[in-house]
Amino acid sequence: MGFQLSRGDIVITMDADLQDDPSEIKNLLTKIEDGWDVVSGWKKNRQDPLSKRIPSKLFNFIVRKASGLNINDFNCGLKAYKKRVTKTLNIYGGLHRFIPYLAVSNGFSVTEIAVNHRARQFGESKYGGSRMLKGFFDFLSVAFITKYSKRPLHIFGFIGFLLFLVGLIINIYLTMNWWYGTPLTNRPLLFLGVLLIILGIQIFSMGFIAELLVNHITNKNKTVEKIIKKH
Repeated sequence: MGFQLSRGDIVITMDADLQDDPSEIKNLLTKIEDGWDVVSGWKKNRQDPLSKRIPSKLFNFIVRKASGLNINDFNCGLKAYKKRVTKTLNIYGGLHRFIPYLAVSNGFSVTEIAVNHRARQFGESKYGGSRMLKGFFDFLSVAFITKYSKRPLHIFGFIGFLLFLVGLIINIYLTMNWWYGTPLTNRPLLFLGVLLIILGIQIFSMGFIAELLVNHITNKNKTVEKIIKKH
């Protein structure tokens, strides 16, 4: 909501627990003036207990490798954005943890600077095992949105083809056994092979349907853009 209501050319976000240092804002602005679209803070000397730092390092490592974006701290609340970036972000649920990833996927430039981080004085951290699990599912959502939202057949087709192939191999194996005299009665493996083939075809078909929807929406948007330009 803050992104939607903001009116300035540059938007700053920071945590409300007083651990982020407001004096770092000028350094973020300097980087923005250098031409970057998003400047993310890096809590290099993080003033948090080890139980919080270790999961955070693991989280950042996984997202860094999966996204190809070489920054150390995706989840730092202290960030600066050009207004045009915030207007393109569709944030819901826990996707705020992946804003640098989303920004890069939209074609914006992202960099990082080390910022001062202060020890917690008030309140309690909500970081825990359940939040890590939710973060993992949010990451899967982001990965799907950024990589496959415009080419859903790539993911559905791969999964469908893989299931179909495994099912086909199982049934070929059973057919060869039947040819050499082994009966197919009471063979649960037969049902598994048939099930995998059916699931593979269904998932592959879902990919085609998704491709048709994406193509229809894209063409519709292009038509609307042409009408707007004419008028």
